[in-house]
Amino acid sequence: MGWVEKNETMREALRTLNKANRSIPAGFGAMSKAAMEGNHLDGKTKEMVALAVAVGLRCEACIGFHVEALIRQGGTREELAEMLAMCIQMGGGPVLMYAAKALECWDELAAVA
Repeated sequence: MGWVEKNETMREALRTLNKANRSIPAGFGAMSKAAMEGNHLDGKTKEMVALAVAVGLRCEACIGFHVEALIRQGGTREELAEMLAMCIQMGGGPVLMYAAKALECWDELAAVA
């Protein structure tokens, strides 16, 4: 399954969860919106941080969503690769595997963007 399909499958699962329990997703959505506010970091930097955390925590679905958002925020493959190097340095072998997934995701999603 490609990254476009993985992202859509996860969106469908989240829609189902949202219908089952509206207050938790609504609260998380409000927190996410608040995290993107502020004047000191731009959206691209915030998405880089979110993606670094996703790689470090090994959340494949989060990687898909944050790579997509990073592309929309104007990030570059070169910036991503540099950030992934720091993730690998901090997280070792397991993070190396998810860094490769993030770069693969970038290549696929950037090609369709």
